[in-house]
Amino acid sequence: MSAMATPDETVVDACPPVTVVVATRDRPELLRKTIDSIAAQDYEGSVETVVVYDRSDPDPDLAVTGGPRPVRVITNGRRPGLQGARNSGIEATTAPLIAFCDDDDVWHPGKLSAQVGLLAAHPEVGFATTGIEIVYRDVRRPRPAGISRIERAQLLRSRTIEATHPSTFLFRRSLLTDMGLIDEAVPGGYGEDYEFLLRATRFTDVVTVDEPCVEILWHEQSFYVERWQMRIDGLSYVLDQHPDIANDRRGLARIRGQIAFSRAALGERSAARSEAVATLRLWPLEQRAWLALLVSTGVVSADRVVGVVQRSGRSI
Repeated sequence: MSAMATPDETVVDACPPVTVVVATRDRPELLRKTIDSIAAQDYEGSVETVVVYDRSDPDPDLAVTGGPRPVRVITNGRRPGLQGARNSGIEATTAPLIAFCDDDDVWHPGKLSAQVGLLAAHPEVGFATTGIEIVYRDVRRPRPAGISRIERAQLLRSRTIEATHPSTFLFRRSLLTDMGLIDEAVPGGYGEDYEFLLRATRFTDVVTVDEPCVEILWHEQSFYVERWQMRIDGLSYVLDQHPDIANDRRGLARIRGQIAFSRAALGERSAARSEAVATLRLWPLEQRAWLALLVSTGVVSADRVVGVVQRSGRSI
């Protein structure tokens, strides 16, 4: 598959300009750490950070003009939410390479250099990611990508989160001509990054830097913690938009297992059990379905299960 990249993007300019879109909402201290980590990149090219405030007042003091690491502060002019904010950032710039970073994550200094070098070595590819390091309650768990190239079939089977977190995304702007912007119709924004990546793999493979290059902070401030109905709606939307997920029984079971667990967390015991049983018929080893059955008994709470899973560096 091809990303439709042009020669001048991949060969002529060894260090093309990069725009980093940071969507933010009510996290001023964490945001400053994110911006500082982007400014500290050892990449020799220009790196512009576009901070997009969504449903919160912008801080003009963050702006930096001139130099190789400028920072622009704008507001989300599209649909409220993460998708609209990221799209506003994309539309505000013209750099040939675009990256995302969440406002509570931190890049390692060599992140961009490694990814741009990888894209230069693979001009037929339009997307690059890296491994991650999960930080949860002062516990650090490195998670190398464990895979050098992701094709659509792999992504349908497994989210491969150690290699596909949105804070690791770097992609060619030319790819958007084929696939379009972030889908702003994803309910609540849950799963929008997975949907974006799935759509991208219709046109290109994804190359990965195995080394963990981004610190991912898991904490109670996450806007998705305990929003179980949002998870159900978002995951159901992804299934509707990408029906070929159903071609892989294990991949379909993974998502339906998440939906089953979410229903159990909402207290919908009967629906959770039905969904979990259907999931296990697809793939008996799907652990989320077994956890959904456990939570549906009322013996263990969803919060307790999520806490245990997160302490191991995993997620539901």
